[in-house]
Amino acid sequence: MVSHLVNTIRNVVGITGNVIALFLFLSPVPTFIRIWKKGSVEQFSPVPYLATLINCIVWVIYGLPMVHPNSILVITINAAGTAIEVVFLTLFLIFCHDKKKRLKVLLIIMVELIFMAALATLILTVLHTTQRRSIIVGIIAILFNVMMYAAPLSVMVSIIHAHAFFY
Repeated sequence: MVSHLVNTIRNVVGITGNVIALFLFLSPVPTFIRIWKKGSVEQFSPVPYLATLINCIVWVIYGLPMVHPNSILVITINAAGTAIEVVFLTLFLIFCHDKKKRLKVLLIIMVELIFMAALATLILTVLHTTQRRSIIVGIIAILFNVMMYAAPLSVMVSIIHAHAFFY
């Protein structure tokens, strides 16, 4: 009886968290509508979207049954986040007129994908229990989560530098 109640509460909190996270992932939509309408990324930074992409992919790996069983909510929201970030980054690449910046973003995406493939391969071949896999991937996921939330600060730093230049 108690375990059923705990499981129900866990599911309600998890679903609520997923809905909130979905709104977080979709929060840049107005920015990308502006980019679409203007046909340019202007001075927008891709850093927050790149950080969110790698964060979501690591959490998808974490939620895999062979890493952390019974984590379907982790997989679903982060798979959705990954898809949303792929759309945002695709739009960024389409409307980025600076070839150097576009190439840099593509290279970062490639490095992220290579890192994820290496992580998944190492985790699944070197670590032989879900407990060890969960701990290692969980620590890595938390580090990327902090990175994702700190990424917008990179934009703030560039704004401060730009304003300091004028004064």
